Amino acid sequence: MGVNTQCSRDNRASLSSVIRVMVQSELGVTLLLCSVLDFVSQDEMLTPLGRLDKYISSENIFNRQMVARSLLDTLRAISEDERECVSVLERIDRLADDSEPTVRAELMEQIPHIAIFCQENRPSIPFAFSKYLLPIVVRYLSDQNNLVRKTSQAALLVLLEQELMERGDVESLVCPVLVDLTAPDSSDDVKTEAMAIICKVAPMVGRDVTERLFLPRFCEMCCDCRMFHVRKVCAANFGDMCGVVGGEAAEELLLPRFFQLCSDNVWGVRKACAECFMTVSSASSPDVRRTKLSSLFISLISDPSRWVRQAAFQSLGQFISTFAGPCSNTGQYFRDEAQWIKIHTCSKIVLTRHTGTAEVLSADEPCCADADAQKCLPEETQPSSRPPVQEIPEQELFNSFHYWRTPVPRIAPELELELELELELEDRRPSAPALDRKQLQELIENLEPHIDDPDVKGECTLLLKTEVSAGSRDEEFRFTAQSVLNGFMCRVFQRRGSSLHVTHDDDDSDLSDSSLSAEDQRKSKQQDVVPQALLEQYLSMTDPSRAQTVDMEIARHCAFSLPGVALTLGRQNWHCLRDTYETLASDMQWKVRRTLAFSIHELALILGDQLTAAHLVPIFNSFLKDLDEVRIGVLKHLYDFLKLLHQDTRRKYLYQLQEFLVTDNSRNWRFRSELAEQLVLLLELYSAQDVHDYLRPLALCLCTDRVSSVRWTSYRLVSEIIRKLSSCSSLLVSFLGELVEKFCHSQKWSGRQAFAFVCQLSIEEECLSLDQFSEHLLPPLLQLASDPVPNVRVLLAKTLRQTLLEREYFLSSVNCQQVALEHTLVALQTDVDKDVKYFASVHPGSTRLNEDAMSTTSSTY
Repeated sequence: MGVNTQCSRDNRASLSSVIRVMVQSELGVTLLLCSVLDFVSQDEMLTPLGRLDKYISSENIFNRQMVARSLLDTLRAISEDERECVSVLERIDRLADDSEPTVRAELMEQIPHIAIFCQENRPSIPFAFSKYLLPIVVRYLSDQNNLVRKTSQAALLVLLEQELMERGDVESLVCPVLVDLTAPDSSDDVKTEAMAIICKVAPMVGRDVTERLFLPRFCEMCCDCRMFHVRKVCAANFGDMCGVVGGEAAEELLLPRFFQLCSDNVWGVRKACAECFMTVSSASSPDVRRTKLSSLFISLISDPSRWVRQAAFQSLGQFISTFAGPCSNTGQYFRDEAQWIKIHTCSKIVLTRHTGTAEVLSADEPCCADADAQKCLPEETQPSSRPPVQEIPEQELFNSFHYWRTPVPRIAPELELELELELELEDRRPSAPALDRKQLQELIENLEPHIDDPDVKGECTLLLKTEVSAGSRDEEFRFTAQSVLNGFMCRVFQRRGSSLHVTHDDDDSDLSDSSLSAEDQRKSKQQDVVPQALLEQYLSMTDPSRAQTVDMEIARHCAFSLPGVALTLGRQNWHCLRDTYETLASDMQWKVRRTLAFSIHELALILGDQLTAAHLVPIFNSFLKDLDEVRIGVLKHLYDFLKLLHQDTRRKYLYQLQEFLVTDNSRNWRFRSELAEQLVLLLELYSAQDVHDYLRPLALCLCTDRVSSVRWTSYRLVSEIIRKLSSCSSLLVSFLGELVEKFCHSQKWSGRQAFAFVCQLSIEEECLSLDQFSEHLLPPLLQLASDPVPNVRVLLAKTLRQTLLEREYFLSSVNCQQVALEHTLVALQTDVDKDVKYFASVHPGSTRLNEDAMSTTSSTY
């Protein structure tokens, strides 16, 4: 009993102690909350300037950081009082002297925002920036803390980009400080940072300030023997500096330094030079570019360091593109239907009698001024000083003398340009020496192993007879034998695929290039636009050995810059790049082929429709059968490429469009979405009959895609097809009936909803006349009022209220469907679904169908 009493007393004592602790804890929490509330209430009672004064001198670093972060809000709160604004700016100057680097860095981050505020409120605080803020920025540029310096440099660039600094302040305050920071006694880090910021500031301050203040120190830093980091910064920004200075100053002062940097003993400096070579070349004169920079770039390509060679080859195509002048004679023309459209350059054009269309005669003529425009006229249109040609009497037109031989067959238009290029190359190439008797005898002996071939046997027999009968008449022998061998080559070896090279044919012949000697191949790629050594280095980028010794991605870099190189060389020099392009198109790396696929339309624009049909179309066809990663490049620019082709060639692709529906990965719905967008553009390239026969099935297939985004894009495609077919009533009626059958009467509610959306688009985009709509689409559309799915009725209500009833045609008695339309609308207004009732009764002005329709349909994957 005593033990139990003692236990109960102990329990009561412990319970009492617990209660006392709980009371004390609650009392402490209450006191703490009261003190916090008092603290908050005290801050709320203070003015913005009073709160600023309270925390700006706080010993807590976090409080001072918060002061710097809230300066802009404080200024906005007191912006109407000019005196208080000036007081805040004075506190900013006081806060700038804070000993904590994080506070100074936080302040510097707010300076650009405060400067913009001061600019907007300039009438009330006219000299706020130049008097209070700019000195802080200038002072922090030489701060001892790296974070503060970096922040001030970023703030300075923002202020210059936003044009918040007066030009006089920049020249007198900022530029001298930057120059002083690059002095020899400055630390290495400060000097490097200052030089980097100078190079970025130079384009903003202009040529005059740069030449007077920055250029001497920049040239001095390029020769800094102690710090290669400074030389590397100078090399990396050399192009920008040349672009600012330009002219004689760049060639006399900067280019000698650039030559020194390109031969620097540190490979990182040489690599930086290779990376900026294109911008340096753009700022140089054509003579310097051709005579000096070309040889300098060749030295970088053959640099001992692999990283330098890699950077040089990556910049090679860009450097070659700088040889194209502002009026480059590249002959960029393409034909759209019966018209030739000129792109970027000027060339001589003639009118052909048999076609009546303009065709490019030559791209070698310089751009003509207005005064010389008459010189560029076709000969048939120029005033002629020659006496008029005497007309032939009508009876003489049928004189047999005019037809003394079989007329020469007409050359296809696609081959005319190739023929001109071949003739031009033939003129440049030295003529091959005539074959003597000994050489012909060797050829005959080489043909004897193939004597079983009847064609070979006949040719050899004829050749032997010619040799015997010619006797001493060597000229006749050579002429006859040469003709025989030419015919033999065309009729026998070409058919058998032999690589035997018999005569000096053109570069564009069907013979294998392997039959050409190295010398002939080199001569076939001669041109005079860029230095030949540069072009040969560029063509060597497809060499497999380059991938091992330079860069595994070198072929992709070559493919990326090929359109720019082709633009520079011009269409007349396409033969120089043709083999390289074909090699890249068959590269084993899909990234290389993908790069070409994304740019093939640009190359077609440069080459024109004839060369495109001859050389690019086969490669384009191979890309169509490639991986999806390659096909997407073709698909994204399908319209841009096909519009450059002749109508007959373009029509062949109608049969291949359906292949885009098949992808390596069925979940790649973006591929099908891109196809739908391209089909919308392709409608203008084909006739209504072709659209109905080939594009219509594709559109209907895409409309049933399982991905919502593809379907909604396809609905717009269908509306555009309706517009295209509206010119042919029979095709239109057939297509509209198919839409009603497949969509309005569809078993799936999404199909019936799609029909309503297509009807809405057809009216809004005016794809067909209102009479045609009322006759063929409106009756089945009104039948959707009894659809069991509310989402379909909601979309119907939106279509009727927001689209149809906005047209006066549907409100007048002229429309035979007016009564049915009113009854349908009344039925929707009394619908059991509140959303249907709402959209049928009210016309929300801010709600449009193309914005909310997506919300009424499922976005299933």
